[in-house]
Amino acid sequence: MKITKFKEPDTEEIVTLFYETVHSVNSKDYSQAELDAWAPIDEKESKMKSWKESLGQNITLVAKTNDKVVGFSDLTQTGYLDRLFVHKDYQGQGIATALVDMLESEAKKLNLLEIDVEASITAKPFFEHRGYNIVCSQIVERKGVKLTNFKMVKKIK
Repeated sequence: MKITKFKEPDTEEIVTLFYETVHSVNSKDYSQAELDAWAPIDEKESKMKSWKESLGQNITLVAKTNDKVVGFSDLTQTGYLDRLFVHKDYQGQGIATALVDMLESEAKKLNLLEIDVEASITAKPFFEHRGYNIVCSQIVERKGVKLTNFKMVKKIK
């Protein structure tokens, strides 16, 4: 596995990975209606445009195996860990750990005091294991559907 900085040509593969991961990996914690609201297939084209811009502005890392995108994560300049997704067929191989290790290192270089994230039910144990603390559980609404996630924070030393 190799981790590189985001490049625009990666966008389509990243967005596809997001949809596939949400609809498979997160299905153990969210209903089909929640998954469809979180990652609506009909928004894929517009998401490609908006994500190309936001991924380009953030500190975005892409994990690849044999030139295939197997994971990605991004961090804003202010320390918000926006997205972290690992391909459904590459779960449990340390990809998320490697990505977040590198983003936390980048946060230190930026002299950030903390990183915050809104973790899904599925991702919460991963972040807890890494020393992120739950600030609160929250309900977010997408397309009229309520989804539970967790605002979490980690102090950067």
